[in-house]
Amino acid sequence: MTVAGRLGVTASRVLSLAGVVALIGVLPWLSGRSPELSVLRARSAEQEATPEALAAIRADLGLDDGPLALLRSWLGGLVRGDLGTSWVSGTPVGPGVGAALGVSLTLMAFALLVAVLTTTLLCLPALRRAVRGEPGRPSGVGGAALTALPEFLLASVLLVVGAVWLGWFPPYGWDGPSSAVLPALAMGLPAGGLVGRLLADALTAASSERWVLSWQVAGATRAQVARALVRRALPSLTTQVALVLVGLTGGAVAAEQVFAVPGLGRSTLGAAESQDLPALQAGMLALLGISAVFGIAASALRVALLGRAVRTGTVPVADPVRTWRGRDRVLPGVCAALLAGTVAAGLGRDPVTSAHARLAPPSWALPFGADASGRDLLARVAHGALDTVGTAVLVTAASLLVGLLVGLLPRASVGPVEVANAAPPVIVGVLVAAVAGSSLTGAAVAVLLVGWAPVAAHVAAVGTEVRASAYVRVLPVLGVGPLAVTWRHVVPTLLGPVTRNAVLRLPGIALALAALGFLGLGPTPPSPEWGLLLAEGMPYVERAPWTVLAPTGALVLTAVLAVSLSVWSRRPAQPAGTSTTSNVRVGATNSS
Repeated sequence: MTVAGRLGVTASRVLSLAGVVALIGVLPWLSGRSPELSVLRARSAEQEATPEALAAIRADLGLDDGPLALLRSWLGGLVRGDLGTSWVSGTPVGPGVGAALGVSLTLMAFALLVAVLTTTLLCLPALRRAVRGEPGRPSGVGGAALTALPEFLLASVLLVVGAVWLGWFPPYGWDGPSSAVLPALAMGLPAGGLVGRLLADALTAASSERWVLSWQVAGATRAQVARALVRRALPSLTTQVALVLVGLTGGAVAAEQVFAVPGLGRSTLGAAESQDLPALQAGMLALLGISAVFGIAASALRVALLGRAVRTGTVPVADPVRTWRGRDRVLPGVCAALLAGTVAAGLGRDPVTSAHARLAPPSWALPFGADASGRDLLARVAHGALDTVGTAVLVTAASLLVGLLVGLLPRASVGPVEVANAAPPVIVGVLVAAVAGSSLTGAAVAVLLVGWAPVAAHVAAVGTEVRASAYVRVLPVLGVGPLAVTWRHVVPTLLGPVTRNAVLRLPGIALALAALGFLGLGPTPPSPEWGLLLAEGMPYVERAPWTVLAPTGALVLTAVLAVSLSVWSRRPAQPAGTSTTSNVRVGATNSS
């Protein structure tokens, strides 16, 4: 990267960080809520909120000086290494944030191990087909199902099974390695499912590049081809893996809440809820620092993997492949039929009236049973599909559009992408709810504010590879302008994989919406939104499991359907009429 490019990336990070810090600094004034009242309630729920008590808190915190004075004071302390004093506990913020960060990084290491094992198992079939020269095809439903599992539900089920029924692991707290097993499984399985799906797709695409055939003809062993395929597939996914790592560190709010793990995400969420401004600023600063570190490492790794191919314009491009077979229509057809049948059967039923026995089991009259209030779960799941799935589709489309536009500016987008990914949807949901109140629209806005970042990162990574390919590098010499290169050649080439990435994230967006509803940051009762259904059913999961099986099954079906249909968006990886060179040698890829 040139000096100007490095300066642009640095400026993007600095400006984005400054913007977030300033926004958090004025949050108490944006929310319209009384910060002194929130602090009073956080300090002592029993103390009466008299005008004198509130005035004393305002004077103690310096709220009368305004947000700019508080921000200047906090920045001055930051220069001296002082993160401030908690508005709630009155203790220094730094040691608490450091301890929480250590817990989160340790938990991330355990979850990363689970994610790597899961990713490996999901990618082995695609890698085996690639080295054998067999036609690629969409990866199975395993990754889609794992991606669709709600982290908060998976954590709750693991708590009941692993800690209550079997008694193998401690249910709460952080007392040693055994305390990390259950939360690591709850975090690592969905993360491994997502990365496994993306890597399997990348391996399938790389196997169609012509250098693979050249290697096989030259007598390369299957092990050599397999290593080269993995190396070729990884560069476009390094940023995605970095985003997953950040999510495992700061985005594990649900797992940390369920298992009472004193991690960074949980402590930052608590600071946001109580409007403890210094603790919230320090927590977000730590999350942004983690995001920046992983982002820099991902960029360096991508450059190292591609090597001189980026500089010489010899990045190979995949040939058009057809991976869709007739029988592959069966799975999405079955999922679509089940979802459509559920919605059709339940839309005519009453989702609000308590007309049945409390926690009535499934029967012919109540196919999905009844909830704790005696309401028909089939009706609530069907009506909730319109809220959850419909909103998720709109947010996914908006994330794709925003991510595409921002990702086409790879250097300028580095800072906003890292900032957006560093803020877990739950914490953003708290901030949005503080300003606009809890609602489905607010939840959608919160998810959109962070949901575009992975798409933009993918666009930037794939776009860098496309621009480094030979046929794109030669276009300016032929008189093609930069805008024409971008919109006529780069965008059509990357639109297919980026669209699949965005559609693959639709289940995650639906789960993020459900998580906000689960935590009370989305629509309010008696809305049948699936997150609320899960929240209402979780207290009864042991004696009435159907209260959570119905919305969970609907989420899994939605995920499998979305991932299966994303294969239809596959496009040729290069424009028609172009060709790729196979200037490769056995023992080293041409991207080395």
